[in-house]
Amino acid sequence: MDRRGRGGKPASSSAPQPPQTPPQPRKDRRPSMFEKEAYAQILRDRLRESFHDVQYVEPPFDESIADLGKEWKSVLAKLKFANSYRMEPLKKFQAHSVETKVQQILKESLKDVKYDDKVFSHLSLELADRILSAVKEFGYHRYKFVIKVLFIQKTGQAINIASRWIWDVAWDSWVGAKHETETYVALALVFALYCE
Repeated sequence: MDRRGRGGKPASSSAPQPPQTPPQPRKDRRPSMFEKEAYAQILRDRLRESFHDVQYVEPPFDESIADLGKEWKSVLAKLKFANSYRMEPLKKFQAHSVETKVQQILKESLKDVKYDDKVFSHLSLELADRILSAVKEFGYHRYKFVIKVLFIQKTGQAINIASRWIWDVAWDSWVGAKHETETYVALALVFALYCE
């Protein structure tokens, strides 16, 4: 006798089969460090996945100079720097020594200069560059410096100068130096901001 299910179809005689999974693609094996050219590839892969505090990296010199640009820029783009977790500077900014140096630069640069607004527009940039390079020679690591040089003509007026910063009282500082003649006042402001 033939048994039928609810729908009137004959019951299947074989047991239900689980669905078949598609075959997994075969993984390529990792290269051994003893194989030719594989050691360099292993090092490249390890460096790509790790963090390093890199101060200087030499470009690969085994290729021609023309091909060097693209590959070398891509290598540098992948560099990541480790966090040092340093919350305070190795050497704190010392305002007095910087102030005397800035005062000396102003005195040497402006001793025989008369007021001329066209000359001072270029001279202020040159003085800011000189002051910045002199301040960097002190070796304050992880400080960013903002330098303002202002020339004010003396015509009997009063002037107020204000600057606003997000300030860390413990490590950030500023210095002001002034050089005055009969016709103008030169004011140089140096802001030292510690970068954690």
